[in-house]
Amino acid sequence: MNKQELINAIAADTGMTKTAVKIMLQSFEFRVTEALANGNEVKMIGFGTFKARPQPARIGRNPATGGEVEVPAKKRVSFIAGKGLKEAVNL
Repeated sequence: MNKQELINAIAADTGMTKTAVKIMLQSFEFRVTEALANGNEVKMIGFGTFKARPQPARIGRNPATGGEVEVPAKKRVSFIAGKGLKEAVNL
């Protein structure tokens, strides 16, 4: 399912217009991104948790030359599925 298909499905389920659903989904994306960028988690009980986790700097390899390359530290976004989502997927 892509983003437009999700918008269409939510609009059909709720009776909202596609435009209203699109605005709502964009707001959700913005708020999750903002929370993660500020070091917070987004917990949706039964669905899952979005987290930004630190990844330390490391030494990698350039595939073209085989030489070592320093990869800087960064944050990685992770999603941990909640119990309800896990159960629904594993029916």
